[in-house]
Amino acid sequence: MSSPPFSPELQNHLTGRLLLASEIPFSPTIISDQIKHGYVSVTSGVQGVNGQYNCVRCGNQNSALFYTFPCKICNQDCTYCRACIMMGRVSECAKLYGWIGPDLKFTVPDKVMSWDGTLTSGQQTASDCVVEAVKRKGELLVWAVCGAGKTEVLFPGIEAGLLAGKRICMATPRTDVVLELSPRLKRAFPAIEVSSLYGGSEDRSKASPLTVSTTHQLFRFSEAFDVVIIDEVDAFPYSIDDSLHYAVNKSKKPSATTIYLTATPSKQMQRSYRSGKLQAVTIPARYHHKPIPVPEMKWSGNWQKQYLQKKIPPVIASWVSERLQQKIPLLLFFPSIQVMEQVIPLFQTLSPKLQTVHSQHPERKERVQALRNGEVPGLLTTTILERGVTIERLDVAVIGAEHEVFSESALVQIAGRVGRSFTYPTGTIAFFHYGKSKAMVEAICHIQMMNKEAWKRGLLDG
Repeated sequence: MSSPPFSPELQNHLTGRLLLASEIPFSPTIISDQIKHGYVSVTSGVQGVNGQYNCVRCGNQNSALFYTFPCKICNQDCTYCRACIMMGRVSECAKLYGWIGPDLKFTVPDKVMSWDGTLTSGQQTASDCVVEAVKRKGELLVWAVCGAGKTEVLFPGIEAGLLAGKRICMATPRTDVVLELSPRLKRAFPAIEVSSLYGGSEDRSKASPLTVSTTHQLFRFSEAFDVVIIDEVDAFPYSIDDSLHYAVNKSKKPSATTIYLTATPSKQMQRSYRSGKLQAVTIPARYHHKPIPVPEMKWSGNWQKQYLQKKIPPVIASWVSERLQQKIPLLLFFPSIQVMEQVIPLFQTLSPKLQTVHSQHPERKERVQALRNGEVPGLLTTTILERGVTIERLDVAVIGAEHEVFSESALVQIAGRVGRSFTYPTGTIAFFHYGKSKAMVEAICHIQMMNKEAWKRGLLDG
């Protein structure tokens, strides 16, 4: 006796996902029919035993992040999860639906990649390790310096995975990185459908062999991916949010490969690598074969007190003025929006065209592009621009580098903005401070260590 027909459209929408009814664009009749025939699973979104609750979607078990209320849907006291409320309310009476019917098969042509670039020897070594990792279950750390070209290193591994019928996800903590990576992957793999997932994206209703997603969107997945690549694994909020780790782990199949990408792995990840618990490959040199510029420490005195007195510390004013005169684009990093907004009028006495950028600024992308286009001489910014910004012939200064917001990781990433292009592989990074911090010293040692490793492996010119 043949099995009753299943809905291919619902299969495509639900495969590898756990979704609320409100997230499924099909009628309750179709969903009920597919449940009856054993194609769709149903589970309570929040499960409780003796007053202890667990959110199936985000893994929350913190009692302070649950709330019980008189529910008009089930007509009784019902508990919902507050930890993931921004993605739609999950409660005891709210059901999560998943696909348990026939596997979804993607049609993949014999030739999936059209990228014809070349890799440096350092990139090639790392790329070979990525290809091997994709073929087996396990984890791999790709520790690549800022500007090493780590995205291109992934292309052969992605190609191998797609040709083997694997479903691949590249995840990142930030929406703007998804928007930057998606076009690059679509150009490299034009014969493959690439989905881009972030809050409000139009691709959230379809499954595809290659997905680029924020880590937050992975809350909606369950055992979907054969390969998960986590870009900027050390970046906020993934670095401090255990629920995002839960989301990533839930989205993977039991036999999945996990690849971590970063220029600044956490201390724990570095220890795991050095003890042999985590396989890793390093790319200590940039693609242009020049060393990473090493930051200079510059004492600026009590910069906070001088700003309150409506003065720019002379050593900082001199540094900025010199770049303005030489028409060198500059980024000035500040420890907070408050300090930055307080001092922008002072810096605009040096150049009225200087502007500010921060996470809440509505014209953030436009102002960065204006700097890239040479329309403004420089930007005052918070750590929001510590990653993902490439501008030719850029110099960078950190104001108040001893502040706790500037961790080793942040300082290494900030320094990594300089010298990223073939045309201008050098530049200046200044740490202006009122007393050296441990993070400042460690950041400089980190960069010197990678340069030394690159020299030792013959990856630098000269």
